Amino acid sequence: MLRLVDLSQDIFDGAPTFEPDPKTHINAHLKISDLNYNMTEIIMSAHYGTHLDAPFHFFDDGVTVENLDVRKGFGLAHVLDFTHKKAGDPITLEDMKVHADKVTEGSRLIFNTGWDKILPDPSYFGGQPYLTVECSTWLANQGVACVALDTPTTYPAEYTASHHSLLNEKAQVLIIEGLRSLDRLQNAQVILIALPLRIRGRDGSPCRAMAIDGDIGPLIALFENVIYDNVY
Repeated sequence: MLRLVDLSQDIFDGAPTFEPDPKTHINAHLKISDLNYNMTEIIMSAHYGTHLDAPFHFFDDGVTVENLDVRKGFGLAHVLDFTHKKAGDPITLEDMKVHADKVTEGSRLIFNTGWDKILPDPSYFGGQPYLTVECSTWLANQGVACVALDTPTTYPAEYTASHHSLLNEKAQVLIIEGLRSLDRLQNAQVILIALPLRIRGRDGSPCRAMAIDGDIGPLIALFENVIYDNVY
């Protein structure tokens, strides 16, 4: 049996976010009583909620979101259990060596820390478990394709060094942040589906992240042997 598990946060008016970031506004622009249809205006950060980072987020010459190879967020992924980590705990290189057999060229890694349980409390945006720069650099050097987390960022105190280690021109690791409900996954391997909007020339995008959980064996080849046609 297969289960499609939604790993995405809700987007709602006034949702908390990092202090310097744009605030989220969801406004009724038109109502049925106006022109016989409802239409909503959305004002928000490209990095609010469940979202992904493009290299342009930290490099002016980096790849922008519409040019990402979306296959990095589309396919077999390993779910790594770090729910034993407390607020402010680092996820270190030593921690990752336990999972070294999963850290290979092109692998997708989902970090389950349980931090999403704090939502929607604003403290979600401080004190999280985090990937050390040494750890994220090692992941990039191993050639992983995707790092996906249930935290709002990789390492808030060292956000520049952390993102540079993953998004630099050589590595170009896809970073997915703000996942939730990873505890609903029943297997250590799932099919991850997290696709961005085509926001031209920009640094990131909200995404609807899903996981196919269950007997995924027959599906793996289907998701891995896909040519990405991005030309139109």
